[in-house]
Amino acid sequence: MSKKAADTATSVAATIAIEQHFPRNERLLDDDLAGSMLPLGSKVFVSLFRFAWIRNWIIRMTEKRFPGVWAIFPVRKRYIDAKVTQAANFDALVNLGAGLDTLAFRLPNVAKFPVFEVDQPSNVEFKRSKLNRALGELPEQLRFVPVDFDAQELSSALGSHGYSSDMKTFFVLEAVTQYLTITGIETTFDFLAKAQSGSRLIFTYVCKDFIEGSAFYNNEDLYKMMVLKDKVWLFGLNPEEMDGFLKGYGWRVLEHLGYDELADVYVRPTGRQLESLALERIVYAEKL
Repeated sequence: MSKKAADTATSVAATIAIEQHFPRNERLLDDDLAGSMLPLGSKVFVSLFRFAWIRNWIIRMTEKRFPGVWAIFPVRKRYIDAKVTQAANFDALVNLGAGLDTLAFRLPNVAKFPVFEVDQPSNVEFKRSKLNRALGELPEQLRFVPVDFDAQELSSALGSHGYSSDMKTFFVLEAVTQYLTITGIETTFDFLAKAQSGSRLIFTYVCKDFIEGSAFYNNEDLYKMMVLKDKVWLFGLNPEEMDGFLKGYGWRVLEHLGYDELADVYVRPTGRQLESLALERIVYAEKL
């Protein structure tokens, strides 16, 4: 996974921090810690969004160029939070490609079991330093696992930090699959194939026809940037092949949703007019 892929973690955290400037009834996600994860320049930028006219103008411009990109980050986190909250009797949570996400701190029930945050070494060290500064002391159950998905074996990396495949686990793979090579995908899902029966998995993916350039979903500028220019989005899946893909690794689909469906639950009640990103979908699955 490239450094450019790792750098996207700051953009996501900035979006979540900006959401905190909205009135609570319009906010898509509550996350008081997101702003603490940012470098100084990003913090200054985010602070400008306390002014409603700046906030509304920049979001409107973002939506015009990249329809659906604004809401995708908080909305998918809301969905993940809901599923983790509903889950019971798990031994561990493994956040694969955790970036600067604060899932381990947003949900009270997560404090009951170890949380393994897996990401590139540069992201891990940056996040650790930011959390130490914000909290003073890190929770005992939080374990940082530096790893390169395309080059390292997940089982051994996690095992060296106390994880075992015998643990009934909730896996989160948010906004990671599109950045991986075929080798990285196979390595990651081979690891997931060894998970304990009853484990759960949430992951997002970009549609294969977008990666291949045969369908743009009203987001040609995003294709030009992420696929052609930066060359960081590498992998996609066909939605109609999802059941077979996961079955091959011993998982069954529980829910397979587009962001229109999530917007009905999380965006519409706020009254905000935001597009949904049609080129990405989210899957919730159970290990057989």
